Amino acid sequence: MSGSVLCYPFYQSYIYKTILWLSLHQNKTSPKKMASSLNIIHVERVTPSSSDSSESLTLPVTFFDLLCFKIPPVERVIFFRLTEANRSYFDSVIVPNLKTSLSSSLSHYLPLAGQLVWKPLDPKPNIVYSPNDAVSFTVAESKAEFSRLTGKEPFCSTELHPLVPELQNSDDSASVMSFQVTLFPNQGFCIGVTAHHAVSDGKTTTSFLKSWAHICKHQGSSLPQDLLPFYDRTVIKSPPNGDIKVLNSWETLVKTFTGGKEPVNPKSLKLRPSPVISPEAVRYTLELTPNDIQTLRERLKRESSSSSSSLSKKLRLSTFVIIYSYALTCLIRARGGDPNRPVGFVFGADCRNVVIPPIPSSYFGNCVIHNRRIPLTADTFMGEEGFLASTRLVSELVEELDESVVWKIPDFVEFFSSIPQGTQVVSATDSTRFGVYGLDFGWGRPEKVMVVSIDRGEAISLAESRDGNGGAEIGFSLKKHEMDALIDLLHKGLKL
Repeated sequence: MSGSVLCYPFYQSYIYKTILWLSLHQNKTSPKKMASSLNIIHVERVTPSSSDSSESLTLPVTFFDLLCFKIPPVERVIFFRLTEANRSYFDSVIVPNLKTSLSSSLSHYLPLAGQLVWKPLDPKPNIVYSPNDAVSFTVAESKAEFSRLTGKEPFCSTELHPLVPELQNSDDSASVMSFQVTLFPNQGFCIGVTAHHAVSDGKTTTSFLKSWAHICKHQGSSLPQDLLPFYDRTVIKSPPNGDIKVLNSWETLVKTFTGGKEPVNPKSLKLRPSPVISPEAVRYTLELTPNDIQTLRERLKRESSSSSSSLSKKLRLSTFVIIYSYALTCLIRARGGDPNRPVGFVFGADCRNVVIPPIPSSYFGNCVIHNRRIPLTADTFMGEEGFLASTRLVSELVEELDESVVWKIPDFVEFFSSIPQGTQVVSATDSTRFGVYGLDFGWGRPEKVMVVSIDRGEAISLAESRDGNGGAEIGFSLKKHEMDALIDLLHKGLKL
């Protein structure tokens, strides 16, 4: 298997939950509207700085992108500890430097300053950049406790939501990306990023953030070659009518979950408000050292060699397979309940190196292969050999990754209409290979990086360890009673 597993934000399992939500929660208030300790100082527009920005640019979306155009945005927050960050330093140094470097980096990534547009006569949307287009840049101050949000103990999930901006959108167009910089006086600051998933996957978004950080730290507009985006859409070989099939599947799926009603405007790009997050939901990050991962690897080797199962195929014990299988097993056990209840899992893999010929690593857009095992039953994971069974399932999926999977992608949206209601679907976002803790804007490595939008579905987030020692972080968001059970399982399992 030549491609590498890089998990992308959890739209794979959230497709089902999004469509179901459309028919059940349309009148509820977004968590962004709740009262918070945040003070918005001002909201500005940042335009690309280059002379190239005076020319229009249209970038067609691919069938990869269309899988995501109905999915709510991906939200991340990056915390930086900086005790000298008082209001004066924030206003005079941090904000101006971030704005100037953002403008420079956008000149290399013009589509991010543009809009997703679907004209009446076009068969599908396009990404359109026009002169004077800009991104929204919010400047804010928070009274929240920085150390609690970046610490090791669980905290209320809703505390993160004021720290990420919203995307402007309407029936006719949708913004691609927006930013928010928030000061925690004399503690530090954070950068919140909200990205439309129909425009970029995790690899593309992270590449942009690395470009922004590089320019901010080095006070220049030049970028290393590996951070320059590759825009040529002809490298994407679509299955026959793949894009139209995906669009039709979306329309059919929406009608299925809304009682057969025809959408008022099938070409509307208006994003639905985010579902309400339970006030009982809490966030927790499990930090795994290299020794922890090796302990789990040795445990799997022992259990595999002594297993009574007839499955003797060699396990692929990569870091991803181990930590994802472990999180998956513990999440299903923490839920408990009927051992025959339906469960499943989904993860995405970067297919830039899977297809032939390979797609450049710096390709701009979505380029994800989908991998799933649905439906299964909870007893597969709850028994004595649950972790081993989970690892076998994930390992097999990773080993099966090849170019043929790409041709099945247009069937993916349609597939979700067959998932039984109430199925526990666990998915993953980001990757330990993205290098998010290398995002140094000139004030050192991040104190913490979190994907806020995992709150919307039963998803986990993955990242490398902050200290760069080969460990990993796994982020969770669950109701408190489930989180208490989960934390207990996660730590007990490391001692076996």
